[in-house]
Amino acid sequence: MTDTLDPTPIRLTRKDFVAEQEVRWCPGCGDYSILAQTQKVMPDFGVPRENIVFISGIGCSGRLPYYMNTYGFHSIHGRAPTLATGLKAARPDLMVWVITGDGDALSIGGNHFLHTMRRNVDMTMVMHNNRIYGLTKGQTSPTSEFGKRTKSTPMGSVDRPIMPLTIALAAEATFVARTVDNHTEHIQGTLEAGGRHRGASFIEVLQNCNIFNDGAWRDFTDRDVRDERMLFLEHGEPLIFGKERDKGIRLKGLHPEVVTIGENGITEADLLVHDQHAEDPYLALILSRMFWPDFPVPVGILREVDRPTHSDLIDEQIQQAKAKSGEGDLAKVLLAGETWTVT
Repeated sequence: MTDTLDPTPIRLTRKDFVAEQEVRWCPGCGDYSILAQTQKVMPDFGVPRENIVFISGIGCSGRLPYYMNTYGFHSIHGRAPTLATGLKAARPDLMVWVITGDGDALSIGGNHFLHTMRRNVDMTMVMHNNRIYGLTKGQTSPTSEFGKRTKSTPMGSVDRPIMPLTIALAAEATFVARTVDNHTEHIQGTLEAGGRHRGASFIEVLQNCNIFNDGAWRDFTDRDVRDERMLFLEHGEPLIFGKERDKGIRLKGLHPEVVTIGENGITEADLLVHDQHAEDPYLALILSRMFWPDFPVPVGILREVDRPTHSDLIDEQIQQAKAKSGEGDLAKVLLAGETWTVT
């Protein structure tokens, strides 16, 4: 099987990935930043543009393939993972990206999302999460907070929001991460790590919809508060946060707890240490359920493990079948069994 990433990279720049299409999102939309960081990181993979495919579903995020100078497919609502699965089965050498939103991926596309993750399809799914249906003008989405008032829930939503990272981990995704649309260096690093991972990569991007849900994440992502309200994950490092790096996360029984280093004899040795390569996703699941205001919001790579990809396993079965029965003959199969001639 041909590896997606060629060991001898070609020389490309961001401009090579900028399509001639006029970019059309609402002024100030977080999608502009996600697009820009995606275009910036693509040259680092060293993959020819003709071997890269962006597949999207329906929603504001669905426009992104038009703006990438690669192959692309704007598919139907929620079905982008399905097309990605079929494409990787037929052409495992291609680098495949799925661009989706919280409504597209977790509502009508929820079932496809789950099975793509559990099959470990070798592709990178980037989910723009703005907690709202933006394209259809401001209805609650699967990630909208409980009690949220919108056009479709004028008295407040009675639905509990889905926790996307928890769902991805439960579905056995082998790479799970979170980043923020306007944290440019962080999103670039996260996209590159997800793109280099062989297997099902899921990246949640906390994205702002300044028209229908402005400031959805501002309480903890704004520059003046994020040090105290976000937890930047680093493999092998203790879970420390705060402007003075004086707060941390330790385990109290089965639950995480925010503590202050130096108080009550607490030291760094008492804190949880991040292990994104742990085979069992217990720590990643704990992190996926931590959220503001009770906890700092974790961003970065929660989980990254190696397992055979869907394409690897299909190829293995094909080779086993050939070893047992020889090369296939389509004409022979079509003429096998009962046949008749129509005159």
